[in-house]
This record gives sequence, structure tokens and C-alpha cells, in this order.
Amino acid sequence: MRYLVLAILFVTFFTACNSKEEKKEQPKVVVKKEPIIKEYGFIFNDFKVVRDTIRSGDTFGNILAKYPLKDSLRVYDVTEKVKDSFKVRRIKAGKPYIMFLDKKKPNTLQALVYIEDRINYTVVDFRDSIAVFNKKKPTTIKRRIIAAEIEGSLAETLGKAGVGAALVHKLANIYAYTVDFFKIQKEDKFAIILNERFIDDSVYVGVESVEASYFEHKGNKIFAFPYKLSEDQKYEDYYDENGKGLKSMFLKAPLDFFRISSRFSGRRFHPVQMRFKAHNGTDYAAPHGTPIKTTASGVVERTGYTAGNGNFVKVRHSSTYATQYLHMSKILVRNGQRVSQGQVIGKVGSTGLATGPHVCYRFWKNGVQVDPLRLKLPNAEPMNESHKQKYLQHIAPLKKELDSITAVKFKE
Repeated sequence: MRYLVLAILFVTFFTACNSKEEKKEQPKVVVKKEPIIKEYGFIFNDFKVVRDTIRSGDTFGNILAKYPLKDSLRVYDVTEKVKDSFKVRRIKAGKPYIMFLDKKKPNTLQALVYIEDRINYTVVDFRDSIAVFNKKKPTTIKRRIIAAEIEGSLAETLGKAGVGAALVHKLANIYAYTVDFFKIQKEDKFAIILNERFIDDSVYVGVESVEASYFEHKGNKIFAFPYKLSEDQKYEDYYDENGKGLKSMFLKAPLDFFRISSRFSGRRFHPVQMRFKAHNGTDYAAPHGTPIKTTASGVVERTGYTAGNGNFVKVRHSSTYATQYLHMSKILVRNGQRVSQGQVIGKVGSTGLATGPHVCYRFWKNGVQVDPLRLKLPNAEPMNESHKQKYLQHIAPLKKELDSITAVKFKE
């Protein structure tokens, strides 16, 4: 009896061990769920999705013709149906689009999404009836303050702060009349209170607006606050802390962010003629094709070509002032044409007596060529007293906030 019990226990133990080993040896099957992708109002998993890009020569019609349409729809019928809501002739090469195809029916087109930019897109939906929806991705605005000392250039410093080139150009436009960006120095300072737009609180879209800023050069702070004097004014003008407009009759330079290669001088060695002579202009070196802007509104007095000046444009601004722009690769205005301040009138080149691409900027006052960098140029009209009190109340908290900001150096 004792031997029988031992035998039963042995068999039970052996069977249990084998059972455990068998369980251990069985591989586990892990089923991975396909991630759900939702964008542009579609669940991508429900369709066969094809992403593509508009190519040169593509039309809305030949894009639709790549896949069959439901219910024997014709491309012409679709184009006629959507043309009032979707300007099909304006689709641009390089823009992405997405085709949503039926998984069951062989590649039947269910919807098309044309992506205008990171925010705006158009949906052409074929599922029920042909429908067009011009939509925007939901975005949020975040307020941010940047305050820094200049290291290298303004663009490099803002780049270290993670801000795109658009803000550099915005600041250049704000201070175009008051700051010569060719003269900014290391340890000059600036501070900006701005609003930035994001998609889904994380994808940076760009600068929405600038609330206030200052630029400090050689210890002198130049404040800028955007303000509309009336409700029907389309764009804000910029004023300082005392209500004085930053806009003046002339821009500081005909180019954006390029170096001065030669200054106004009574005696300069000419690199082509190889002799000393007066240089009655300021040379701004820039890449070939860079846009040249007229520094003030006026009328084109003369355009043409000479052996020394190359292609040039001369603009008369008033009975007192005139400017001239030399060595252009291309002239974009004609004699007698009225031009506005900041308008592109030509492109940088090296025509005439020039060793490299640049624009020679010449400035006349009362018929005499003078150095505009040493000239005190006329400002815009000051804000009248009826607006000034409201303006000063409006900027008071912003000015206080700017005064409390300490500029820092960004780490490499």
C-alpha cells in the first residue's frame, strides 16, 4: 500500500512538472493594434490613403482622373460643381494633397484634401454628394517675452531663441526708420513681447503679433508700440513711449540686413579705376538679385544705363530730396512712375564699374550729394493731443513690463 501511494505521488509530481514546462515553452502571441490616425476630419485607418504633391503642369482635373469616381461621376461635372467654393485654377506646384480611397471598391475616390499651408486646407468630399469645405486647423495663441543681448547678428540671436526669420523681418520693418541694422553691435539689447500661434499647442506656426518692443543701441532705448488712431485704420503704426511716430520720411537703407562695403567719402581708392577719387554714395554689398527698395515715396525721375553707374534708378521725393540706386542687375520701374516707400524698384547686380554685386545708394539734398547716414532726416507727423492721452494709457502696462525685463545672453 505504501509503495502504491509513493507511485501515485511520483506520477502526479512528474505530470505537474511537465505541465509547467509545457506552459513555459508555449510562445505568447502579442497582437499589436494599428494606431488610429485622425487628421483633416478623417480617420485614415478607414481608407486607403495616398499622399502626393502638385507638380508643374498638374490640374485639378488630371489629379481627379488618377482614380475612378463613384456613380460614374465625370471630372468635368465635379469641376463645375466645386468651382465657386474651391478655386481649382489656383492650385500651386509644390503644395501637398491627400487622396482618400475606398478600401472595398477598387480604389474609388472618396475625398481629396488640398493643403494650402500648415493651417488652411480644402476638403472635396464625394461620399454622399459632392461637397467642398474650406477649413482651418485649430490653433492657439501663446504670449512670450524674448529679451537678449545681440551676439553676431539680430537673426542669429533670435535663432538661438527658437524664433523664425519672419520675426527678424517684422522687427526690421518696425525699426526700419530708426535703427540702422548695419550698425548694430555686440551687446546691443532688445526685448519683445509677442504672441505666437501653435497647432495643437505644440506645432509652431509663427508670430501672430508684436505687442511691444524696445531696441537698445549704445545705451539708447528705442521703444515701439503698435497703435491704431482710428477703428477703420487697417494696419497699426508704431510709436515710441512719448507718442512720437517711428516712421520717418526715409528708410535707413535700401536693403535689409546686408553689410556696408564702402561709405560716403571725399577721397576713396576706386577698386576698378585704381585711383583716389570722391565716393558720393554708400555701397551696400548683397547677393546678386537681392531686392532694392526705394527709401521714400516719390516719382521716378530717370532710369537708364551708363558705363560708370550701370543700370540705375533716380527717384525725386520732394523739391529738397532725391535718391539714386546704381549697379542694378534689373530695373523694375519706369520713368515717371510714382513709387511708395519700401517698394522694390530693382535687383542688386554688378553692372557698370563694380567689382561685385552691390547697390551704391546716393542721396541729394537741395541738389548736393550728401551722406544720409550723417543727416537728420524728417520724421512723420506727430500724434495729436486728442489721441495721445488714450495712447499713453494704453501703453503704460506694456512699458512697465518692458522696463522690468533683463536682457540675457543665449547659450551656444
